Amino acid sequence: MTTSSVRVFHKLEGLFSIYKPPGVHWKLVRDTVETNLLKGINAAPPPAPRQRVQFLAEPTSVVAEGSNELILSAASVPALAHHPLVCGPEFQHIGVGVGHRLDIFSSGVLVLGVGQANKALTDLYRSHVTRDYTLEGEFGMATDNFSHTGRLIERTTYDHITRDKLERVLAMMQGSNQKALLTYSKVDMSTQEAYELAVKGELRPDGKSPPIMTGLRLLHFQPPHFTLEVQCLNETQRYLCRILHEMGLELRSTAICKGVRRTRDGPFTLQHALTHQHWTSPDVIQAIQQYRSSRKARKAKCTQPGKDTGTASQIQEMVEEAAVTGDSHRLHSVLTSKAFGS
Repeated sequence: MTTSSVRVFHKLEGLFSIYKPPGVHWKLVRDTVETNLLKGINAAPPPAPRQRVQFLAEPTSVVAEGSNELILSAASVPALAHHPLVCGPEFQHIGVGVGHRLDIFSSGVLVLGVGQANKALTDLYRSHVTRDYTLEGEFGMATDNFSHTGRLIERTTYDHITRDKLERVLAMMQGSNQKALLTYSKVDMSTQEAYELAVKGELRPDGKSPPIMTGLRLLHFQPPHFTLEVQCLNETQRYLCRILHEMGLELRSTAICKGVRRTRDGPFTLQHALTHQHWTSPDVIQAIQQYRSSRKARKAKCTQPGKDTGTASQIQEMVEEAAVTGDSHRLHSVLTSKAFGS
């Protein structure tokens, strides 16, 4: 018979996302979440103590006067060997895995997995999910690590930079990345399938590839400050900072990154991310259950009669739903199917 703690743990098995604040290492975030979940699991009502039979001596008042005979009686008493005060909490460690990591400088959506769902984290990123970022930049400076935390090595002018010039450079950079995506996708571009994938923006690299930007858009421009929205694959935060540096060089100036914020990681968005005050077991359970329900609803919609269930977008839906529910066997079968180029 499973205890209340075990039932709570099984409800926690799955994928969910939290909002990582800037200036905090991802390991500290993971450890904080793990500690909170352990507290929630072990706070569940303990099971009724086991009973054992013990022979106790009868009180002397019961024994006949002048008799030396020892009289024993059987009694049922609690067995304390498994009491939490004796053996400690039932759960002293749970495996909390981290998806695509964020460095100390960055903030935003960070995907975590509990228990068996950790196996689905690796399979999820094998499907080359797209991640969205918002980058805050500033013209006129260059540092040794391309961010405002580095050592200043150069100052430049930026008065000649206009919005039109910046957008032309962004279009050029996006075009070169689109060519790289076509190269690494290894798809025959003369086919109708390749055309439909390209139009829908669903081309993905086949195997390992360098970082690739699938989208690049200017959100705000007020020199020397600007804000970009980036969609990318296989990226690192240092790569994103380097993008701004190279963009500044193309504009005959320099630029540094002042902030990196992840707004989407595959199927997880800011809407699903739990903030610090919600890193508790009840909120995590609710987040896992709500997202499972939304995935199942979208899957049911895709499999309605009269609809093609073999398109790349619907296969991606199957990948995300299997990953979130922690069904690693099903996720592996989808990823190794012909639809993903195996």
